[in-house]
Amino acid sequence: MTNLKSRAREKQVVIGSWITLAHPAIAEIMAKAGFDWLAVDLEHSVITIREAEELIRIIDLCGVVPLVRLSSNDPVQIKRVMDAGAHGVIVPMVNSAEEARKAVKAVRYPPDGKRSVGLARAQGYGSSFDKYKEWLNQESIVIVQIEHITAVENLDAILSVDGVDGFIVGPYDLSGSLGIPGQFDNELMINAMEKIEIFMRGSSKIPGYHVVEPDIDQLQMRARDGYLFLAYSVDFRMLDTCCRSAIKKILFNAK
Repeated sequence: MTNLKSRAREKQVVIGSWITLAHPAIAEIMAKAGFDWLAVDLEHSVITIREAEELIRIIDLCGVVPLVRLSSNDPVQIKRVMDAGAHGVIVPMVNSAEEARKAVKAVRYPPDGKRSVGLARAQGYGSSFDKYKEWLNQESIVIVQIEHITAVENLDAILSVDGVDGFIVGPYDLSGSLGIPGQFDNELMINAMEKIEIFMRGSSKIPGYHVVEPDIDQLQMRARDGYLFLAYSVDFRMLDTCCRSAIKKILFNAK
């Protein structure tokens, strides 16, 4: 189904984005734009589980890897989005090894996990359950979000958990945990990022970063820093900045 994990482990950069707008056309447009993966965001959006299933289907049928950023580290939600056909989950606010293990177990079936067995889209509605079990163990993806200073301090233990494929830095929440939300150039934030980057150079797990603003220079800088699992902006920020940039140019040229 997907070679996303193998590509990242071979040190290839894989670029995705965030979907918060539930209209199916948004998912189709973004999937056909050339992203390697797209994450349906259930944490900071009003997307329902029914809408998430439709977005997952569209992304998948367009040949792009569908992931879901959860609203929380909730085994029930993990089970539902995986059954809907998500290839993996991005788990917010993972601050300890125990929290990371909880997420992995919710993705996997016994004996490796605790996920209950259902027959839905992911399992071919029952026609390909054995194939899905094999795929689940080999190619399903668990990415933990490092977005609190406690997670930075526990990064070694978190990424030592078997079944955690990698991490993605959430810069806004990480800066917020330091009492400086959005101040990415603050010394505290710089020090936290340095700790992450020192650790990731000696780790086999996939390092990721969310470049929230649609800034290509920032994305390329993070790639040079060694981040391989890169999220480029989010649907509404791309829409907003494109509109504002166009209007600004129109008004300037009209003078």
